[in-house]
Amino acid sequence: MSGSYRAEAPGLAEVEALRGAAVLEFGTNWCGHCRAAQPIIASALERFPDVPHVKIEDGKGRSLGRHFRVKLWPTLIFLKDGREVARLVRPAEPQAVIEALAKSL
Repeated sequence: MSGSYRAEAPGLAEVEALRGAAVLEFGTNWCGHCRAAQPIIASALERFPDVPHVKIEDGKGRSLGRHFRVKLWPTLIFLKDGREVARLVRPAEPQAVIEALAKSL
């Protein structure tokens, strides 16, 4: 898992080409909700070290976030073979992240 949100987002074709489980996390480095959720997300995802976790900086005009209809941060999109199977907005507990991730395994 990367420490900060990447300004360079992968393209939609790259996301759709992913095989297996993956987690996209949309947010910003300055967002208080994003920072507060980091220990929760990290605690859940440490159980799945082989699942890619991509943190993507979101904001106005960011096409990948618009494609996934991201409205609030952080938003986690759980993918299976490049397709969304679950999503969480502002997770409050690790178990919610684990349950959503289980849908993509």
